[in-house]
Amino acid sequence: MCRYAMTRYKPHYACFHCRMTFKRKLLIDIGRQDKVPSKRAKCPNCGLLMADMGKDFEAPKKDDVKGWDHVKTLYSVGITFHSCGCSGPGYIPNTKDRLIAYFEEIRQGYQHQLDFWRQREEPTDRSGIDRDKSKNWRFISRVPYELRSKKTTISNEDAKNYWICGYSKSTKK
Repeated sequence: MCRYAMTRYKPHYACFHCRMTFKRKLLIDIGRQDKVPSKRAKCPNCGLLMADMGKDFEAPKKDDVKGWDHVKTLYSVGITFHSCGCSGPGYIPNTKDRLIAYFEEIRQGYQHQLDFWRQREEPTDRSGIDRDKSKNWRFISRVPYELRSKKTTISNEDAKNYWICGYSKSTKK
């Protein structure tokens, strides 16, 4: 069971200027359930906008300037500590070098997928489709289910579009 399902946890907000974190009160705590909370939170010390770091955030110590710079870098590239609470936010690199290596690994994975779909010959008959699904399942399974069909194979064009542009429900045929 999700640890956030039974108890209300307050989200963590970080001020990179002051190198401090705060937990924001929930509206239910102050008896205002009917109001929609503002997404923006200001630092009580300096008045600057704070970053919503999620419920799983653990801040570095205030005097750890290098740690705070790293957390700020993570936030600037969109890595925060939001999760449902069951599995945590996933792998988060703890140094700038590891962050760069992590993104490089992701980029290489995308490039590997694109190279496969650019060079793949689309099967035309049923036995070719079955052979293709068996041989190339690692690539085919990485494309959203909505773009695949059990009876036919995914087109190279659809797969390339997915890896280049991403997938949304609006692009679904």
